[in-house]
Amino acid sequence: MIKSRLTKLIGIKYPIIQAGMGPFSNNNLCVAAANAGVLGLLSTSGLFNKNDQPWIYNAFVDSGEANRDDDMATVLEKVLKRTHRLVKDKGGIFGINVMVSAELVQHSQVMIDTAIKVREENPDMKNHFKVIFTSAGDPVGWKDKIKGAGFTWMHVVPSVKGALRCKKAGVDVIVASGHEGGFHTSWEPVHSMILLPAVVEAVSDENTLVCGAGGYCDGKTLAAALVLGADGAQMGTRFLATQESDFHQIWKQAVVDAQDRGTLVARGFVGPARWIKTPRSLEHQKNTLKKSPGVFLGAPDDYATIDMSLINYEVESIKAVCEGNTEKAMMAAGEAAQRIQNMPLVNDLVQEIVKDTENILRSVQTKFLD
Repeated sequence: MIKSRLTKLIGIKYPIIQAGMGPFSNNNLCVAAANAGVLGLLSTSGLFNKNDQPWIYNAFVDSGEANRDDDMATVLEKVLKRTHRLVKDKGGIFGINVMVSAELVQHSQVMIDTAIKVREENPDMKNHFKVIFTSAGDPVGWKDKIKGAGFTWMHVVPSVKGALRCKKAGVDVIVASGHEGGFHTSWEPVHSMILLPAVVEAVSDENTLVCGAGGYCDGKTLAAALVLGADGAQMGTRFLATQESDFHQIWKQAVVDAQDRGTLVARGFVGPARWIKTPRSLEHQKNTLKKSPGVFLGAPDDYATIDMSLINYEVESIKAVCEGNTEKAMMAAGEAAQRIQNMPLVNDLVQEIVKDTENILRSVQTKFLD
């Protein structure tokens, strides 16, 4: 069996993280992933969309066995209790993914405070709800709240500079996310083959673990991450296209149908995003080049300067996915989509990845060393 510092730290069977993939519901996917022996991450940012994108919010609440009239904290409490109930008998380990960008900090506080409160009120939950995974913001300032409550703290970054910031903040597990990743990608196109070993060299030590993200989807890529010095790998697009995934069927099928050079980068709500290549996303890419060229030049913009027609186009496209409108839909996915040809059960997928990884790692010495 594959073992790593990540499996030992949080008690998962395999060194794989199922990505949170917000703002969309993955309540059922998280349960399936945790029960398959990997870290399951719940998205939480869908709770921010009650008024502006109710089709996202409603799916999140409904799949989490909450009520649409509940406040944000109550919804999350119900989702956490549901997840715990469904994973505890199989020893599943799970966490939440919380965006901590400056404009969302009030929401972030509610999410994290609620997580702490619910876990303290339900002692057995500490054996299963072990991780708070922060993203899309500065990690500095969150240590006392998150680690002080006994959680393992993970944060995702797109650069060595970001990883060093995490080191300063006291993050336990730094996830280095290469530009191959789906949906939200970094402003600068540094890919996993360069980023992961650079981050490992910069910050990995006895107190700080490093995992890879962006392009990881099977045994070959997990083995590569481990050989490059990582303690595990996060996979998003690969778990999106599974039978238990909460994502809409046309989205999952679009991942399976993606071919060579099947994705592109264009504007995506909070910055550059990777979309599956379709006539609709190609049009969005052209509009991005005209109206937000910084996406391709590494020059961040924000909602104060951006042409909001781009954002409105994205909102309309995600709504179309939820409505099953393939003509207007846009589906995000990582470059790994072109390596995904099926939609298996989560447990079957995990077992296949682990078996292939073990075989590859065993064969390396035989093939290349005397």
